[in-house]
Amino acid sequence: MKRVSAVGIFSLVIGFAFLYIPILILIAFSFNVSRIVTIWDGFSFKWYQSLWYNDQLLKAGWVSLKVATCVSTLAVILGTLAALALTRFGRFKGRTLFSGLIKAPLIMPEVITGLSILILFVSFKQLVHWPENRGVLTITIAHTTLAMAYVTAVVQARLADFDNTLLEAALDLGVRPFKAFFLITLPLIAPALASGWLLAFAISLDDLVIASFVSGPGTSTLPMVIFSSVKLGVTPQINALATLIVVFVSLGVTLSCWLFFRKSKDTLPSESS
Repeated sequence: MKRVSAVGIFSLVIGFAFLYIPILILIAFSFNVSRIVTIWDGFSFKWYQSLWYNDQLLKAGWVSLKVATCVSTLAVILGTLAALALTRFGRFKGRTLFSGLIKAPLIMPEVITGLSILILFVSFKQLVHWPENRGVLTITIAHTTLAMAYVTAVVQARLADFDNTLLEAALDLGVRPFKAFFLITLPLIAPALASGWLLAFAISLDDLVIASFVSGPGTSTLPMVIFSSVKLGVTPQINALATLIVVFVSLGVTLSCWLFFRKSKDTLPSESS
């Protein structure tokens, strides 16, 4: 077994320290009594209590959760259909254009994407008087456009290694294509769908640029509110909110890893066999 050099270990430690020490400092100062986030003045939970009564942050968080949930679900549905079209229908006419349009948001700057979608909404309002106001719906549509590209890439990579003989055997036995998709294809690509859903959820929850273009008065996502507040300086409430997000994300990652290892352990053949 090849040993890791001291330089490799040192580089790994420096890399992890660079990534995680600022997060640990942020978590520590979320329990600070002082309003000044860079000076420790004692331990307290008061900023978590005040966060509970901050209607602006709570409302923005609820908007972000609603949008992210809808976006991830729509992105999985549309992205899966796009991936199926790209992998199952071969070299159909217009495939290159279709693939380019699907993957364009992956390389397009978010400023350009947000501006183009804003112009689209403004043009639609002038032509068909829709949407009447920019809000949750317009943010959901814009985020779905971005997230669907990522989901398509994830599902398409899974379908590229898909064993089509299982599907062909089911069709030969008389199973209808629609039923075969739900009984065979869908369970086999379920991990890719789950990964795509989580990725789309994170992208939507984290987006600031596109949401700033397509949101309207009274509809602000959590990143927009945080970005506006930190212009005047980081407050302990923001540290408390960031700590809660880190805790919930860590619990979700821990739970998913535990379920993965448990499933892997169950699928391993026993020693007696």
